[in-house]
Amino acid sequence: MISSKLLGIFVFGLIPLSSSAQVEMNVVERPAMTETGGYRAPLHGGYLKKLPVGRVQPQGWLREMLNRQRFGLNGQLGTVSAWLDKTDNQWLSDKGDHGWEEVPYWLRGYSSLAYILDDETMKKEAQLWFEAVLNNVKPNGLMGPDAMDGNTQNPELWAKMPMLWALQTYYEHSGDERVLNVMTNYFKWELSIPDEHFLKGLWQEKRGSDNEWSVVWLYNHTGDTSILPLIDKLHRCGVDWTMHNDLPNWHGVNVAQGFREPATYYIYNGNEQLLQCAYDNHNTMRKRYGQVPGGMYGADENARQGYTDPRQGAETCAVVEQMASDEMLMGITGDPFWADHCEQVAFNTLPAALTKDMRALRYITSPNMAVSDGKNHAPSIDNSLRGMLSMSPFSSRCCQHNHGMGWPYFAEHLVMATNDGGLCTMFYAANETTAEMADGQTVRLSVDTRYPFEQQVKLTVHTGQTVRFPLYLRIPAWADGSIVRVGEQDNIDAVAGKYVKIEKMWHDGDQILLSLPMSVNTCVWQQNKASISVNYGPLTLSLRIDERFVQRDSSDPEIVQDDSHWQESVDKSLWPAYEIFADSPWNYALKVDDDNMPVDFSVIQKPWPEDNYPFSVEASPLEFKAKGRRVPSWGLDKTEMTDVLPTRFVPRDDEEEEIRLVPMGGARLRIAAFPRADIRKTIPDCKE
Repeated sequence: MISSKLLGIFVFGLIPLSSSAQVEMNVVERPAMTETGGYRAPLHGGYLKKLPVGRVQPQGWLREMLNRQRFGLNGQLGTVSAWLDKTDNQWLSDKGDHGWEEVPYWLRGYSSLAYILDDETMKKEAQLWFEAVLNNVKPNGLMGPDAMDGNTQNPELWAKMPMLWALQTYYEHSGDERVLNVMTNYFKWELSIPDEHFLKGLWQEKRGSDNEWSVVWLYNHTGDTSILPLIDKLHRCGVDWTMHNDLPNWHGVNVAQGFREPATYYIYNGNEQLLQCAYDNHNTMRKRYGQVPGGMYGADENARQGYTDPRQGAETCAVVEQMASDEMLMGITGDPFWADHCEQVAFNTLPAALTKDMRALRYITSPNMAVSDGKNHAPSIDNSLRGMLSMSPFSSRCCQHNHGMGWPYFAEHLVMATNDGGLCTMFYAANETTAEMADGQTVRLSVDTRYPFEQQVKLTVHTGQTVRFPLYLRIPAWADGSIVRVGEQDNIDAVAGKYVKIEKMWHDGDQILLSLPMSVNTCVWQQNKASISVNYGPLTLSLRIDERFVQRDSSDPEIVQDDSHWQESVDKSLWPAYEIFADSPWNYALKVDDDNMPVDFSVIQKPWPEDNYPFSVEASPLEFKAKGRRVPSWGLDKTEMTDVLPTRFVPRDDEEEEIRLVPMGGARLRIAAFPRADIRKTIPDCKE
């Protein structure tokens, strides 16, 4: 059920009150909606607002992820990729022979990472690109390369959309007023383009929602109503994302970006049915192609009828775009569902798409993949190129440049601001968030946890003087039996899938303890042969497979895609590619009881990894025991890709074996959707 009032952008302030020190705790469906909402009138709705970049400082394992990204592909790509070569790059001047989506794809993640980590070298590099974009604007307002779609009268607008997002991050960091002026003039230029030539092209007509979001962002900073009709135009000229029980396109990345378009348009239009369309789009994709664990869907590149097995996967671009959409929808709707889903993707899919050092990634990652090589696996995969499954610095020019926004954007949304002057914890990872008060005070909220690998979250409020404000805690949908305790005496039984609102006069050092009991549960995927996935809290589990990495030359055409282009000075030996092969059996069926629970299941707590990186088979702080039976005929198919799940009639070995499971996010080879060792009664299809 969607609330009749929704989110907005607002001037954030925590207003101290002198009334009562009594703790008020309540379970609520959504954070508060004030009379004015979050967006400037005449826009509609708004529950949550992202704090400016850098205000949320991740710690613990998430900080380690960002540091690895800094020294990995995203942080070093400017010295590696020919698409970011500064010589003759059209994003740096009016002249040049290259300059499309690669620069803005890379820059939006790179700049967010630079500002979060306060890395001077990275900030200087980002500034060079932003200066070029802001200083090389055409007299008519056009920014960036003056490209046309297929040399027609249709201007190429897609690549400008991720650059708008990058500029928004830069403005949050710098307050540079040129950003507002450039974006305003660019949007007025877009308004001047005739409809018959607007958003025409392969990508832009399906991804106009990115542009819509930037118009909303700008209007909330300037109040210039002259740009608002552009939202209507973008909706009108793009593909129709309001279709009933259907989608206008089944390309995996387009769906991850485009499905939210009706919710973005709702902010301008005010028709709440548009919000439901975004939910319907999400569910339609998963009903047809997302009957798998890990939060994503089996689109490979384009979802196809009959290709729904968990061996099908998602592009890394689709993974990070889905997370960005979830984060936006958290703010628009206030619905904790989107935070639950984003965590599902972030913890169970994204880490497995990259090597541990983040210097190589793969194009497609699947819930079930027993081999990760460079071969051409068409038609099992909807692409006849090599390198779809290998780990490579050049695993397609799109994912190579776009993957970098995943973890920084996730970090920026750990804690968000509410309409009633409060804070809301949306994702759980260690961090320290700084919020400035309306009266000049500063509050710091420290979050101490190793979630999702442990169930305790400790929050501490730091303030120079007492201050009253509401603090909301999201309770994950899986977390039945959660308890929130404030200080020594006050506690409340939380409700899974809702928020706990705490309001009190806060003193320096006040603490809140959130207990999120993690237990084992299973999902039965009826549309995929009643296969079973096992969950432990927010983590979905995978068979532990011994992974053998074979290093390869990342310029070898036998295992990489043909759009791999290096800068001439690169030492390619520093950027190897890898194929990964199984060095232990993987074709197991899971033994479950009549309630579809794994038999003889147990949890093994292991030491926290010294390098603070828990997403690997070897270093995972959690491991699990279960029972399974081999399925001898389940192997690789004719294309040498992991075959589809065996049917219930395929023989299983008589002998039961103890098998080990690990979090699927740390498994680069994985079986996360298991056939059954024995066929028994099933429960209804798993719901997200």
